[in-house]
This record gives sequence, structure tokens and C-alpha cells, in this order.
Amino acid sequence: MQVSLIITTYNWPRALQLSVDSVFRQSVLPVEIIVADDGSGYDTVQVVQELTKRSPVRLIHSWQEDNGFRLAMSRNKAIAKARGDYIILIDGDIILEKHFIEDHCNFATSGCFVQGTRVLLNEECSAQTLEQGELKVCLFSRGVENKKNCIRSPFLSRHLSFRSARIKGVKTCNFSFWKDDCLRINGFNEAFVGWGREDSEFTARLLNIGIERQNVRFRAIGYHLHHKMNTRDRLTFNDAILQETIARKLVWCDKGISQYL
Repeated sequence: MQVSLIITTYNWPRALQLSVDSVFRQSVLPVEIIVADDGSGYDTVQVVQELTKRSPVRLIHSWQEDNGFRLAMSRNKAIAKARGDYIILIDGDIILEKHFIEDHCNFATSGCFVQGTRVLLNEECSAQTLEQGELKVCLFSRGVENKKNCIRSPFLSRHLSFRSARIKGVKTCNFSFWKDDCLRINGFNEAFVGWGREDSEFTARLLNIGIERQNVRFRAIGYHLHHKMNTRDRLTFNDAILQETIARKLVWCDKGISQYL
């Protein structure tokens, strides 16, 4: 199995640097890292260039013009470039526990996609992490909002991870799937512009073709840096697209990844 790690980003180069550095320290490396950039400026370009020089694996900067929040398009373009047969998605504000990729690989099963575990860092802890250039948190650290998610335990994970067909709680900032399954539903739906629901709708179409959701507990841990919430002025429109997909059990989107293949 070859893994392509895709990291979404937009104009937060410091967070991206910490995120990619945490990839370099993984117990199992991906075959490549693809930065899916939704139109960042030159500061991010410089960071990616510096990271490329140090990267132990192929690192690609998949950039598109800044024309508003177009995460679905950015991800489709990155997935189309991927060499791997298995895709792990994270956001550029996620710092990985050192077994993160290894854990995702261990849960990669035919007929499933994987939802990993997210640790939320508060504003103070996130600022300190960005300033120091490294993550120093544990179960007892101040600034961790859901402390139990810091625990990595193969024993607990084996007994408490579970499968479901629920959309609620899906977070594609820590998410993995087989590339072939993604192509079967034409990737992310680019009708989604602006923040919200593109991940839920993508998940709904995976479920509609019979792919199960594998929820991982106490493994595949990503630490999420605090940031201001994106504007939600398109959320009503995006909600309507999601509800149509659910009601009609849609499996294909008209404007998706096929245009980049």
C-alpha cells in the first residue's frame, strides 16, 4: 500500500511548517506529501520551498488562484496528482502524533474510510506551540480541551474503535480513504463554495456506494491548532446540497475530480 498525504492550507505558513515537520518525524512515512493550497501568498511558497529541500519524500505544491474558499476544488486537484492508492487528508493546522500515518495504515481496510482522532488546543496553547516551533502537550497539559484524545493506546483502540454509517461528526482534517473509492464518486463536489458541508457530502456519497465509516479511537491522533472560525455566509446554500445528496442517495457529483484526471 502506497500512501499519499494531502495537507490543505491557506495563508498560514507557520502552522503549515509545523504540520509538515511532524510528517517528517513519522514512524512510517508516506510515499509523498501534497500541499493542497487554496491560493496562499508568497510566504507560503517560501515555506514549501524550504520544506521541499528537507523532505525525505516527494513533496508537491498544488496551488490554485485565490478566488474565495474552494476547498473541494483544491482537494480534487491534489488527489488527481497523487501516486498513492491510499489517501490521508489533514489540514495545515494539524500536528501529527508520530504514529499517525502508521495508525491510519493499520486501519485501512477494503470497503471502509477512516475517521481519526482530533485533539483540540486552545488559543493560548496554540500560540505557545507556534512560538516555540514544537508541540509539548500531554494528557495533563493546560490548554488541551479534550484530554482523553491525547491517549494513544493500541489496546483501548482495538476495543473501542467501531464502524458506523453516520455522517455526524465527520472531520476531513483527519480522514483517509482508498483513492479508487474516491474516483467512484467523482471526488469532492465543487458545487460547494465557501465554508461548510463539503466533507459531510463527500462522506454521504461514500456511504451511498456501501463504504463504511471506521471510527478510530485512541490512535491516529492529530493536534488541532486554534484559529478563528471561517465566515459561514454560504452555509445555507451548502446545507441544501448536502440534504439533496442524502434525500436522493446520490453517489456522483457533476463537477468533481474527473476534470483533472
